[in-house]
Amino acid sequence: MLLIPAIDLRGGRCVRLFQGDFGAETRYDLEPHELLLRYRELGATWLHVVDLDGAKDGVLANRSVIVALSSQKAVRMQVGGGVRSAAVIDDLLRHGVDRVVVGSAAIERPEEVAGWLERFGPEHICLAFDVRLSAEGEPIVHTRGWTRQTALTLWRALEPFLALGLRHVLCTDIARDGALTGPNVELYREAVRRFPQLAWQASGGVRSAVDLAALDAVGVAATVSGKALLEERITPEELRPFLPNASFPVSTSATGRS
Repeated sequence: MLLIPAIDLRGGRCVRLFQGDFGAETRYDLEPHELLLRYRELGATWLHVVDLDGAKDGVLANRSVIVALSSQKAVRMQVGGGVRSAAVIDDLLRHGVDRVVVGSAAIERPEEVAGWLERFGPEHICLAFDVRLSAEGEPIVHTRGWTRQTALTLWRALEPFLALGLRHVLCTDIARDGALTGPNVELYREAVRRFPQLAWQASGGVRSAVDLAALDAVGVAATVSGKALLEERITPEELRPFLPNASFPVSTSATGRS
């Protein structure tokens, strides 16, 4: 399993939200470039960047910061938030972004997004579904920066794209995001069981190397983590098994690997 550090941008600054609430923001005294360098030094090969302003308002608002980061070629980048058109995808890919994350549009305009998947290819598009569990335990998709609830389960939302070669899917459990309460391992276990052909990315709740090992065990391809890495809650030695370019020595870790 690959660990992908996350940088969430709001007004050009690095922030984290609690359970998707824009009124519950923590701002960090770190420039996006500083974080990129920190994660590269840890051994990260990918970076996940979210334009939170774009996710809420539907317009990519932190483009200049994103382009500055991608132009360095220090790590590969996947970028989401406010991606509502093929023109935005094309612009990001032309400016060094490796994969574009499409969220709300996949629910609101699935036929159009299917066309983007065919045009740009499955390695350059990741569909993102943000979910809250219903009273019955079903993952219900939310859109527009988690502010709107749909009637679709995660499983139904995937259906229009399965025959088109969809490969990368990011699933965030909103209730766990930024909460440091542990990931919803059972959700991702079920996702992998239902759709083993997809490269699932898990997001939300990671707090320790034990959590990373648990997600690895259920078969997700990658885990996106923000707050735990920002606050350095997991040691470099514990992160090493999940970062391909990590070069520091390690003897033992919480994952039991060496």
